[in-house]
Amino acid sequence: MNFNKLGNTNLNVSMICLGTMTWGEQNNEQEAFKLMDYATDQGVNFFDTAEQYAAPSTKESYGKTEIIIGNWFKKRNNRDKVILATKISGPGMPWIRGGGLQYTKKNITIALENSLKRLKTDYIDLYQLHWPERNTNYSKKLVYNFNEKERTWNNIESILLVLKKFIEQGKIRFIGISNETSWGLLKFLELSKLHGLPRIASIQNPYNLLNRIYESDLAEISVREQLGLLAYSPLAFGVLTGKYRNYQKPKGSRLQLFGDYFVSYSGKLSSLATEKYFKIAKKYNISLTQLSLAFVNKQPFVTSSIVGATTINQLRENIDSINVDLNSEIIEEINLVYKNNPNPTSYRETRKLFYRVPSYLLTAIKLILKGKWNHLGSKLYKIIINFKNTS
Repeated sequence: MNFNKLGNTNLNVSMICLGTMTWGEQNNEQEAFKLMDYATDQGVNFFDTAEQYAAPSTKESYGKTEIIIGNWFKKRNNRDKVILATKISGPGMPWIRGGGLQYTKKNITIALENSLKRLKTDYIDLYQLHWPERNTNYSKKLVYNFNEKERTWNNIESILLVLKKFIEQGKIRFIGISNETSWGLLKFLELSKLHGLPRIASIQNPYNLLNRIYESDLAEISVREQLGLLAYSPLAFGVLTGKYRNYQKPKGSRLQLFGDYFVSYSGKLSSLATEKYFKIAKKYNISLTQLSLAFVNKQPFVTSSIVGATTINQLRENIDSINVDLNSEIIEEINLVYKNNPNPTSYRETRKLFYRVPSYLLTAIKLILKGKWNHLGSKLYKIIINFKNTS
């Protein structure tokens, strides 16, 4: 296993980080234990989770993943072998402390104490803010829509002051942000320096062959400020494994199980770009999975790639990607595809709601027939948010 410094901290984290959000939904506890055992046997020392997991996020799935990890720590007695990252949820989910602003002193305290309890530990190595409270264009959104009537949100200085208290108590070692913009990242750095507050150690944003938005400005900040990217969705929700090629939905896959919930990367342009990357991988006799991960691993601004395998075979292939070296010829071919298909995921977000209605209705009907009312509620909430962001 290869390792990188986590920002400017003294922690060395594995280049592959074990993602966990399927545990409690797609994976049961026994399967999760096997994945954690295998990962640590291969030298992975970095786990990432969140209070809102398992995914899809519902009232019933909330906290399940942290409980599974905590049970594993207790059974294996190896908490000190793992650098553990978790996240406090941002606003929006009514089953998480009412769904309002989350980064208050009260809510951060409740969230942290409950995570510590579920994880059966007395400290978190990296405590992250899952997404911003303010209105902004995080994740895959390309357009910032300013809202003059934007609701109030907790200012960054006040958040850092609360987190400082928990660092002083030893309950948090380092802090990070997730789904942030360049403005947000620079503000966190500016205020921590100006007021002698804790400095963020990492930023966790999406980055993959279908979504290279991070390179536009955040990449330079990461390198110059020694604040690396924890790349989530490096395989674009499984699309860059090739298993959804030709519009297939294998049994047990996210798209087959959860319908329209994980479709961010399955638009027409994304599928066309994926096919081009598949041809490059085939030409050089490597799998599309390893081509995709090796590209992410290679970037100087990436600290660790968060992989979310659901089987040992998937995890083995993901971890082995650290041994794949992409030569300049392969990189040139990848960049040519990107040049002709820049960030195809944004295509889905430019479509009008009208064209998505049939897909949403089909998903809703399936969930109703299965009696999955919480999944339905979560899906309806996501539709409303998407509509607000794209209209």
